[in-house]
Amino acid sequence: MTREATAEFEAHRPRLFSLAYRMLGSASTAEDLVQDTYLRWSAADRSTVRTPAAWLTKVMTNLCINQLTSARARRELYMGPWLPEPVRTDTAAGRLGPLETAEQRESVSFALLTLMERLTAAERAVFVLREAFGHSHRDIARIIGVGEAHSRQLHRRARERLDHPRRHFDVDDAQRRKIVERFFAATLEGDVAGLERLLADDVVAWADGGGRATAARRPVAGRAKVLRYLLGLGSRPEAASVGFEPAEVNGVPAALVLVDRTLLAVVVPEIHEGRVVALRTVINPDKLAFAAGQLT
Repeated sequence: MTREATAEFEAHRPRLFSLAYRMLGSASTAEDLVQDTYLRWSAADRSTVRTPAAWLTKVMTNLCINQLTSARARRELYMGPWLPEPVRTDTAAGRLGPLETAEQRESVSFALLTLMERLTAAERAVFVLREAFGHSHRDIARIIGVGEAHSRQLHRRARERLDHPRRHFDVDDAQRRKIVERFFAATLEGDVAGLERLLADDVVAWADGGGRATAARRPVAGRAKVLRYLLGLGSRPEAASVGFEPAEVNGVPAALVLVDRTLLAVVVPEIHEGRVVALRTVINPDKLAFAAGQLT
């Protein structure tokens, strides 16, 4: 492959990764599909490609659709709650594209990516291409090989299935960081009163161990139960050697749980009206590999 063709692909690599991650919720698989797209680009007759960006987007989208279709059965057998792979967005290695607006951060939030598991592969493709990348339905129809009217129908159905209240960015970044910092400080100190003030009445905690790490198999719901859950974690003997490091994950304040610079978990609180309404913790070591690589 020529140097020019390689440079052309590299210019699109960040956008392709960003697209694949939003489609799959998996950074490691997104990287694999970026490499697959590169191999197809290197083997293609590029003299027939009038718009490289459109060609690469179509290849990547259809690779993701195939991946989602084959992964659905595996997801049904997944042990415990499924959460996306966390990606740090506060480092030079940030890979999810611009996250300057509430809408951009929403598109990679744990809340939305988890809800998108409800969608079919085609619905998810249309939703991501339209909502996160602003493609017209005419372009989306060409990318996934359907009629324009069908693309509109898939988009409408996806929005109805998600029924997603866009409430996760109702406070500014500085206020959200302060709330998250107070939450983790109260958790480390075992501050019951502080946690009670910070947890919403209907707070829900999910932990994704995937059968590879010890984690609650079902969501823990309600302030009293989540409080006991957090205090129980803090009372374990190994908790004394654990440290929390603030980080931005998927566009929001979060914490890395570390022992001697080894990443054990990523904890992502969801804030609404000044309180923690959801707590999502990724413990599955397979899902931590990408974020662990971002530490170095």
